[in-house]
Amino acid sequence: MKFFALSALVLASAHGAASADDFSPVPESAWLRGDVPTGPLKKIPEGSWSTSAELGAISTSGNTAGTSITGRVDAQQELEDWSNRYTFAGYFKEDEITQADGSRERERAAERYAVSARSALKLMKEGSKLFVYGSHVDDKFGAYTRFTTLAVGHSSQWYKADGKALDVEIGPGYFSGQRAAGEGEKGVTVHGAAALRWQLSDSAQFAQTVSVERGTSNVHSMAESSLSTKINDTMQMKAAFSARSDTNVPVDKKNTDTQTSVTLVYSF
Repeated sequence: MKFFALSALVLASAHGAASADDFSPVPESAWLRGDVPTGPLKKIPEGSWSTSAELGAISTSGNTAGTSITGRVDAQQELEDWSNRYTFAGYFKEDEITQADGSRERERAAERYAVSARSALKLMKEGSKLFVYGSHVDDKFGAYTRFTTLAVGHSSQWYKADGKALDVEIGPGYFSGQRAAGEGEKGVTVHGAAALRWQLSDSAQFAQTVSVERGTSNVHSMAESSLSTKINDTMQMKAAFSARSDTNVPVDKKNTDTQTSVTLVYSF
């Protein structure tokens, strides 16, 4: 987290903040399940689509061997009265384990897939919208192996100036999940989220997102910091740190999972 804050300050002092006219507001929050905005830095024209594909991979060999892959596809559509967003994200990790007899076998260490869709109706006040949101997560090694969320509510832009914008949303929702131990869980939630997007320069952007879903027996929260730099008109390099947390988990599971990644983002 400190790395991203320091990077933001360095870039801001080196390049200066972008003007508010060049800044595009935070895309509506399908990022509530970790989908941090990675699309183009400029505002999306009405009646058009903006799509980005993100991929990062690490492969090691020798004394420590393994492979990890993370990726996401993010599609945003802006219409006269509606703003829509669809995302798919995946994370996969496989390690090579040395057995007692000296043989080596590959073992799955992480496998997570998430899909979400969001549609928001634009209201009279700029930045104010009514939204409907749905997401589904499959996490083979998580505290919850399956988690489905539906939510409705109101979102508004609390702040926009000097290349910065802060969006906040809140509303009721419903979730259905399955814990790692096998028992199911469902119920009503209160959903809240906030996202800060800071245009550091013409080629660099910082984003910070936080979301919380409070149910009757568990509080699910997520935070992600990311720093994106533009390579050319269609390519970006993105460094990110994310944390997912559940207050009520099985005894053999930790409350918080973190992930640090460096990925290439292609926008079209």
